[in-house]
Amino acid sequence: MSPSSERPRDRRGRLRLVVIQALVFSLLGTLGARLYYLQVMSGAEYQGQAAAQSVREIVVQPQRGLIVDDEGRPLVSNRLTWVVSIDTTLLGRMDESDRRALLRRTGRVIGEKPRAIARKLVLCGSDGAVAGRCWNGSPYQPVPVATDVAQDAALRIKEQGEDFPGVIAEEQTVRDYPRPFGINAAHLLGYLSPVTKDELDAAEADGDTTINGASVVGRAGVEKEYDAFLRGQPGYKRVAVDSGGRVLGDVSDVAAQPGDTLVTSIDAKVQSVVEKQLHQMITTARATYDPVTHRNFAADAGAAVVLDADTGRVVAMASEPTYDPSVWSGGITQQQLNRLYSAKAGTPLLSRAFQGQFAPGSTWKPFMTAGAFQNGYGPDSMLSCPPAIQIGNRLFHNFESESFGPITFAKAIEVSCNTFFFQVGMHYWLQYGSDPTNTDAKDPLVEEAEQFGFGKPTGVDLPGESSGRIADRKWKLAYWKSMKDYYCGIAHHPQDGKTSDFVYKFAGEFCTEGYMYREYDAANFAIGQGDTVVTPLQLARGYAALANGGTLYEPRVGKAIVSPDGKVIRRIHPKVQAHVTLPAAVKAYIDGATLGVSREGTMAWKMGGFPLDQVQVHAKTGSAEVYGKQATSWVASYTKDYVVVMMVSQGGCGSCTSGPGVRKIWESLYGINGESVNPDRSVIPGVTPPDGLPVFGKDGSVLPPVREEED
Repeated sequence: MSPSSERPRDRRGRLRLVVIQALVFSLLGTLGARLYYLQVMSGAEYQGQAAAQSVREIVVQPQRGLIVDDEGRPLVSNRLTWVVSIDTTLLGRMDESDRRALLRRTGRVIGEKPRAIARKLVLCGSDGAVAGRCWNGSPYQPVPVATDVAQDAALRIKEQGEDFPGVIAEEQTVRDYPRPFGINAAHLLGYLSPVTKDELDAAEADGDTTINGASVVGRAGVEKEYDAFLRGQPGYKRVAVDSGGRVLGDVSDVAAQPGDTLVTSIDAKVQSVVEKQLHQMITTARATYDPVTHRNFAADAGAAVVLDADTGRVVAMASEPTYDPSVWSGGITQQQLNRLYSAKAGTPLLSRAFQGQFAPGSTWKPFMTAGAFQNGYGPDSMLSCPPAIQIGNRLFHNFESESFGPITFAKAIEVSCNTFFFQVGMHYWLQYGSDPTNTDAKDPLVEEAEQFGFGKPTGVDLPGESSGRIADRKWKLAYWKSMKDYYCGIAHHPQDGKTSDFVYKFAGEFCTEGYMYREYDAANFAIGQGDTVVTPLQLARGYAALANGGTLYEPRVGKAIVSPDGKVIRRIHPKVQAHVTLPAAVKAYIDGATLGVSREGTMAWKMGGFPLDQVQVHAKTGSAEVYGKQATSWVASYTKDYVVVMMVSQGGCGSCTSGPGVRKIWESLYGINGESVNPDRSVIPGVTPPDGLPVFGKDGSVLPPVREEED
């Protein structure tokens, strides 16, 4: 058959075949070109990406810096512990039954319930996350699920890897507390806890590379105040893993940089003496009968502070009740956490030394004397000291209603005469502000208290400091405005038989005239009673200004920051907050009066046989009354070198409870045994704190400071 006779259907079939062949060859050409591009032109790039998928980056936490005392003794160090972590990426590739089996197997070895382990593996911010228990770090970072794991358990996991896929056991560092001389110092040192999501977000926004999701940060004390120096710089390790998540080897790493060392002004020996004496005074008070309340003293809390009078540095500071800072290492249980915040347990996390606020009682009187002497009174001024004095329709008494007749300010300080100082407060009230509604009236005693820094934070380098309170006219008006509705509600509510008549009466008076600053307010202020409160640290700082002639320092615990290789990065110098106007004649008078307290006054019966001619301890006792509670015991004292203050809440008489402990502290500071003074027996070499810093050796050793020999 000729071509011309070929049927149209056959021609169309051949045409389709040609088109299909062309398409096939075109596709094959495109595929070949693509394969050439992927394998030849871009082969190296894709090979690198494939390799990267088998490399995992792990954050290596740095060793946190040491905290040492002024002699180089370690207060906080680090120790190695076994930590078990779980690789969640591998865990996520398992089926449900295998995952549960692995958690059960791991839990049996480390002593944890599978459900508890599972909660720790949940990424914070995701569904099912429990705050404080979820994982705040990278989802590609192995998640720590147990710390302080027994070595045999950790080695079992390491040696039987086929039974524990994705479970890692390795040694890491956690905080350790050497406790030199048995000290606690928890409120000074503080503690650590895992970084929060908000903190992590803030660090990332600021470009702070020292914090990551696995970091722990300081939460209190110097751990928090100097956290940026102590935490160090994390490192990073890149490891090769197989498809099962097992580590094949290291690819590269950037070493972590240890944190810096914090040198403090704390002396561990003094701290030990202070803690033991505070504890002993509280224990003794609890076994002592209170004739006023007809039960033993509750002595529910206490604090003691030792300051360097010339620099404002903190030499020792103790508070009770306290806690063991090591409970935070490796994770704290909910039961332990509840106790730390428990009011029934005395709220152990609260430092009574710089966060507790208490009426100062008669320890206030030297400051009132300084104010009075610069506003009309003087050494020759005499006022009567009756057993009680009537102000309005109320009688205000001396302690145990004692009477001494006409006396001077010095004698009034020695015997702690309240009625004497009542008259001083009333005098200024009548002279400058007898109008109880005048909030702008002059008050020399309030002004003097403000000069000595009361009513505001001292500026100590410890977080969470309380400000105290000066209960003057302005404060009383502000307080009335804030509480008026509450007390008016009580006063206008029908009596229910549960609320005492006193409370109804008080509420009614407060509702209508609680803003008025009356004569008895001024009288109470002059003896450190009423609504004025101070922290023990504030009181110690005020007495340091009396001792050094009027310089008001911001107390310091930190002394220097030293790098891991022993170089001094920063010296933390004492900072002057203000200067108190304290004429030399006024200082000399107060020095004499407070020395008289130790020789002949309210502290004398606790200082018998003490060599006051060689070590002149100036003191003032206080027994601050608190409504519904037993009196607060105070002793504030100073020499040319130091200030020692002790307070016991619900401890009764100042010298009765705190006096013996304060004496023991002074004996340790000056090496006193009986009536003999031997500086070589002092707990501090050379009696006074060293000016220099500990010596840091290249081998990591820390030696005491080099002291210049005296001529």
